[in-house]
Amino acid sequence: MAKHSKRYTEAVKKVDRNKLYSLEDAVRLIKETSTVKFNETIEMSVKTGIDPKKNEQQVRNTITLPNGTGKSVKVLVFAVGPNAEAARAAGADYVGGEELAQKIASEGFLDFDVAIASPDTMGFVGKLGKVLGPRGLMPSPKSGTVTPNIAEAVKSFKAGRVEVRNDKTGNLHLPVGKKEFESDKLSENIKSAVQQINALRPQGVKGRFLQKLVVSSTMGPGIKLDISQFEA
Repeated sequence: MAKHSKRYTEAVKKVDRNKLYSLEDAVRLIKETSTVKFNETIEMSVKTGIDPKKNEQQVRNTITLPNGTGKSVKVLVFAVGPNAEAARAAGADYVGGEELAQKIASEGFLDFDVAIASPDTMGFVGKLGKVLGPRGLMPSPKSGTVTPNIAEAVKSFKAGRVEVRNDKTGNLHLPVGKKEFESDKLSENIKSAVQQINALRPQGVKGRFLQKLVVSSTMGPGIKLDISQFEA
């Protein structure tokens, strides 16, 4: 078993693992237990009640954080003609057609966080599934990354649009801000994320959809949130 650092051990002492915290207290604790010098990402993990083996219960969509993620997002766009021009004007970092797809396939180029595609490029983009799929980068209509509205999609992801996708165990993991965010901004992001995720509940899910919420800084201990505070 890996040994935790003294810093982490001291941080854990401040968190009651059996307690469900209010959002206000959780945000305060996140800041208190984040003692590293860099601006850590604040992450949220969600245990859901879906059956991940059933296709109809998969969760894959996007949400928009009102205060962004605090991260500079590199956006790659597969587009040609007017769509390519619109992507560049909207601030995309990389824009191209088949030559860009070939660069990814042959050179392993993956220096981007989000890949967006116009529908007319999916003939060649679809061949990248084995490369982009395992990394969660494959464009998909469900996640809003295959769209005719290229400029709108680029601007949204640059501003703080986040993909939400369950893993093999039915859990969700997503960034909700940075340690240096003001407490009210971070709280607003977390609350908005929970509400938007709850609205993604697949039909057929029995019982409670959101079963457990945990927030933490990248290198800090997990802090359990009281789900009832987000329910109407």
